[in-house]
Amino acid sequence: QVQVVESGGGLVQPGGSLRLSCVASGRAFAIDSMGWSRHTPGKESEWIGAITRAGSTYVTDSVKGRFTISRGRSKETIYLQINNLKPEDTAVYSCAALTPPSPQYNYWGQGTQVTVSS
Repeated sequence: QVQVVESGGGLVQPGGSLRLSCVASGRAFAIDSMGWSRHTPGKESEWIGAITRAGSTYVTDSVKGRFTISRGRSKETIYLQINNLKPEDTAVYSCAALTPPSPQYNYWGQGTQVTVSS
């Protein structure tokens, strides 16, 4: 089993920045990739991007340039840096981990709320 815990959400003014953290534990050595998704009530979840164990990153085009995924010293810790926050970025941001042979992300955190408002 792998446990995933996010932190760092909060209330931010438009134009501000925020860094979300995600820490995996348990059988974290089995993780091949970790990523971020966000969900707004009434809308479909949006996959933001991911970082592989080898360090390759991917960020979806809609947020590229404002969102950056990186990794801490530990491969089990990743970050989501969000700059120039907009009200439409308001969502619950969730972290996920993928452990082979699963073809899709199979461990999810509870999410952290990000609210962008003046």
